[in-house]
Amino acid sequence: MWLNPEEVLLKNALKLWLTEKSNDFFLLQRRRGHGDTGGKISGLLVGALDTVLDSNARVTPFRILLQVPGSQISWVIASGAAIQEVNKHWDWLLHHLLHSLSVFENKEDVASFVKGKVKGLIAEETGGRLAAQEEDPEKFREALLKFERHFGLPPSEKLVTHYSCCCWKGRVPRQGFLYLSINHMAFYSFLLGKEVKFVVPWAEVTRVERVSAGLMTEVVRVSTRQRQRDFSMFLSLDEAFGVIGQLADIALRRLLESEGLELDYILQQPTRITKRVLEEQALREYVLALFRLPRGEKLYEVASCSVWTPHNRRHSAGTLYTTDGYLCFSSREEGQCTLLIPLSEVLSIEKAESTSLLPNPVIVSVRSKKAFQLIELQDRDDLVDSMNARLRTLQWKHSMFRSKPHGKRALRSPAPYYTFYYDTSFGDDDEAEEQALRNTVNSEALMTAFHQSQTGPDNDDAKSLDQVKERLWDDHFSEFGRGVHMFRTEKIQKLVSMGIPESLRGELWMTLSDACSDLASHRDYYTDLVQKSMGHSSLATEEIERDLHRSLPDHPAFQNPTGIAALRRVLTAYAHRNPKIGYCQSMNILASVLLLYAKEEEAFWLLVAVCERMLPDYFNRRVIGAQVDQSVFEELIRERLPVLAEHIPDLSPLSSVSLSWFLTLFLSVMPFRSAVCVVDCFFLHGIKAIFQLGLAVLEANAEELCASADDGQALMVLTSFLDQVRSEEESPAPPSSSPSPLLSPQPALEETPTSAPPAVHTNITELINDSYEKFGDLTVRQVERLRCRHRIQVLQAHEDTTKENALRVVTPDVSISPEDLADVFDLFKTEHFINLYWGDGSTSKALQHHDPGRPYVEQYRVDRAQFKSLYMLLAPWLCGSHHTDTVANRAFTLLDKNKDSLVTFREFAGWLDTCYCEDLNLKIRLLYRLHIPPALTEIEEDPASLNSPLLSTTRPLYVDLPKGVVGEVKD
Repeated sequence: MWLNPEEVLLKNALKLWLTEKSNDFFLLQRRRGHGDTGGKISGLLVGALDTVLDSNARVTPFRILLQVPGSQISWVIASGAAIQEVNKHWDWLLHHLLHSLSVFENKEDVASFVKGKVKGLIAEETGGRLAAQEEDPEKFREALLKFERHFGLPPSEKLVTHYSCCCWKGRVPRQGFLYLSINHMAFYSFLLGKEVKFVVPWAEVTRVERVSAGLMTEVVRVSTRQRQRDFSMFLSLDEAFGVIGQLADIALRRLLESEGLELDYILQQPTRITKRVLEEQALREYVLALFRLPRGEKLYEVASCSVWTPHNRRHSAGTLYTTDGYLCFSSREEGQCTLLIPLSEVLSIEKAESTSLLPNPVIVSVRSKKAFQLIELQDRDDLVDSMNARLRTLQWKHSMFRSKPHGKRALRSPAPYYTFYYDTSFGDDDEAEEQALRNTVNSEALMTAFHQSQTGPDNDDAKSLDQVKERLWDDHFSEFGRGVHMFRTEKIQKLVSMGIPESLRGELWMTLSDACSDLASHRDYYTDLVQKSMGHSSLATEEIERDLHRSLPDHPAFQNPTGIAALRRVLTAYAHRNPKIGYCQSMNILASVLLLYAKEEEAFWLLVAVCERMLPDYFNRRVIGAQVDQSVFEELIRERLPVLAEHIPDLSPLSSVSLSWFLTLFLSVMPFRSAVCVVDCFFLHGIKAIFQLGLAVLEANAEELCASADDGQALMVLTSFLDQVRSEEESPAPPSSSPSPLLSPQPALEETPTSAPPAVHTNITELINDSYEKFGDLTVRQVERLRCRHRIQVLQAHEDTTKENALRVVTPDVSISPEDLADVFDLFKTEHFINLYWGDGSTSKALQHHDPGRPYVEQYRVDRAQFKSLYMLLAPWLCGSHHTDTVANRAFTLLDKNKDSLVTFREFAGWLDTCYCEDLNLKIRLLYRLHIPPALTEIEEDPASLNSPLLSTTRPLYVDLPKGVVGEVKD
């Protein structure tokens, strides 16, 4: 391998190298100890030194040096693991360079000429290869060669990165190298003649964590179902820990749940994954979560800049992120100031004249006749050109969409399974029906039509409080802007924590979630979707019908056909839009609340924002996203509430309760008005608000929970507490001069004591403010990193359940012991994954993805080649390589009854059971069936001894039986 020339001051420091060949300009050297069969102590020490020191010492066994006569400096220009490799380089130097070097008079020119030639060879060798994409191609190539030599994995197993580290065995450290590839984690160490190496597939990793143990200050612990391994002494521990977690997470999502979990397109192509791609992907996931952007958005530029913020009359420093459809700004301190500008709202992006006070300014003008000023942008010209190119593309698409004629639609099914409440007066006139549908989906929010009792002092107080809030919001709009591109600061957090006034709730939900951009860019989409989904009956629509009347049954809006019809349309349209999700429980509760405060079409796009952006992976068959967040929530409890975690070591009962908090955003466990305030915070902060509020609820009840005798009592404590949470409107009204102590600086007057103590109610506003004060330092970046690690545990827990259920189903049908059957299942699953690791892409789509929707015994399947591999490993009938292959091929054909070229675990276990555990007659019957159709096909090219019809297919096959017993083996 050619190397970038590196200086060596002493050609043989410490006598570590032995010269094999030499001439006036080049030396070929061998590392001392390499190739010695006597196990000399010098060779062992040199090998240990090579492993421990790492560095750039080029510790491959052979190397070639460039030397200039009369100079003490040499340069390493090539190295190799075998003498044959360096001999090729040596011969090339002799034939192409040696004679040319003798004509140089200046010795410095010799070195420059050779180094230039070697660099050219390196550039030619790495051109178009993955090594050229790395920050240090030369070092990566060296690591790649070692990885291939040590572990013997197929060439398609792509190395991503490597680290020098220490692997601990008890208290014994082993210094070596950790290699991280697409499908495996591998470690190699060579100390004092002892070689240690192992390979761990990512599919077997169950947990990745950082711990402190014993003499080790901090280690990365990687656990599998069989054992755990600790790694320490990384030069960059944070980076290594992050890459390990990312690769394990990506591999498990790709192998186990790729149809259910959202995975970026580039990550579904293992050959394209590099360390740089992982870094970009981690940043992209963070940006999508921070700004709650659509999952398909691609991140382009990330640039430091400052934005003029009119509310504080200064430029605020932070970072600009640009995607396909958005310009996003976040201050240096997360959450202090954020700005979201959809490109659909942008009119122009222009460069302004640069001055000393305003270096490299850029002006972004939006449709609301406002402009945003960005300064201190590096590479401003390229950045503006790139953003303008995407802006022109987006504007062209919108103009093409607007130019399409809107003719008469014929999307409606002739036999709809439900009738629109507003359609009865239009007969069969399609235009009238369509217009009625438009009027319906654009009608006012249900809360307007079905507002509860408008009389009474309590309601008057609530109106008064809402009016105060509206005035505060009007002031905020005038100062911070109105619409999706308003500045979002700590002040908006305080306003939202009080509860958004009902008159503004729908608008602000649309703004904070950016559902308004989807609505604006998809004109008539919802109307068309409703018409398309009419009359289509499916499992989703049946489940929707069952749950319609369970959605807020106490609210008058859903005791009326109007509200029920609107809810049906929204849920059915979404199930039609996203069949991967379809309909999941808790979506009805969420959609019904959205319909109360937003128009029907707006409620649909709010539901899209929640299901596809704000709660990713929550609404699928196995609710993976919600379970991941429950696991994250448990870790946050242990970290933020250590006293509670100490008293309740097993937090799973709390998680079973908090699952509904996350799935329904507290709507199913709190009084309605209070829970809606939680939804306000959710649309502002995303899932982080639910984490913070959940921690605040537990912290407020920590003493009672610690004193609880059992899980049931602890659950009653939480239920009782949440039942008593009241909003400002439901709490006792303060004096008129101060509608709310949170809205006015005046202190609240003391209440007149009464003979009976009033009921204890928790104010939702106080609870939300408490959550911000105590747990507001929780960041989106921390949540995303925790999700990455905990998704590994959740997916592996589902795999354990799959295995248990598969064994439970198959065990009664076979005589193989449960322990042996479990080992067979592991082998079968491993063989299934091998094809996914290194398949050539020709395998059917059904095999390429693990499908959790199938029965447990069919979730893993093997093809013909994989079955042959298992046959060679487990079958008792081995009769030479060629005949064994023929019998294995026929056995697969016999088991493949549905002709899909795949064999399930149940079929494989039944066949293996017959081979080992059944009586002789059944074994011979199986052997006989392997020599007749359908196992024997007409086109099969078997040897004459196996293909000749020596066994009749029409007469029975008799075997030796005990004296006096006659039996027949029937097929």
